[in-house]
Amino acid sequence: FIARPEGDTLIPDGTLEDVMLGETDNRRRNLLKLAAISLVGLTAPSAQGMYQAQREAIQRPETPEQALDLLVKGNQRFVAHNLISFEEDLNILKAATEEHQEPFAAVLSCADSRVPVELVFDQSIGHLFVVRVAGNVATPDTIASLEYGAAVLGTKAILVLGHTNCGAVKATMAGKAVPGQISTLYQYIHPAITGANGDLTTASRQNANLQASVLRETSPVLAELVKQKKLAIKAAIYDIGNGKVTMLEA
Repeated sequence: FIARPEGDTLIPDGTLEDVMLGETDNRRRNLLKLAAISLVGLTAPSAQGMYQAQREAIQRPETPEQALDLLVKGNQRFVAHNLISFEEDLNILKAATEEHQEPFAAVLSCADSRVPVELVFDQSIGHLFVVRVAGNVATPDTIASLEYGAAVLGTKAILVLGHTNCGAVKATMAGKAVPGQISTLYQYIHPAITGANGDLTTASRQNANLQASVLRETSPVLAELVKQKKLAIKAAIYDIGNGKVTMLEA
């Protein structure tokens, strides 16, 4: 053993050079770490800019058809348990949407807790403009919100999303007395139950199509955007059992 000059600590003979080399390596690693931290700090804005550019490319499809396709593909990922929206950097995403929003699509959805719209379409913050009401009905209030989404925010598509085992549709079909103002929803849903022969899923599909047609036909704002091919209004049904969204024919 030999003694280190600065103290009485002993180290094995023949390893002093190894220890000195080890300390040099440690200093080198520390310098590299500091350099890496500095580099991250210097490049963070550009990295955020790149991320924002990529996000905008995804978020702002050029056509209504592309917007609907993004919803379809997102639901396919949801059904396949292959979500990607959670992988996005939420800090960057929140910062990018703090001052404004640019959703690429709007969804008129039922308020049912089993229909988590952003999850169903695998979309994260700022991608969807969601309007929710029991029975996914097109009322003056919901139409006004959707008009804002299309005319002001520039959404390319509106999807009316019905779902299986819908309580609002079921209650309308039953026609029984209910507390409070729940029955005010019936007037919007009732035309959809005609011809369903008591089948809840059929009635729910018809209701989604009905509300989509109301949006197309009663709102001059939305009708004009559809006419200019700047907006598509479609209906779909969400299966709460398997998570699949099926687009419906008008």
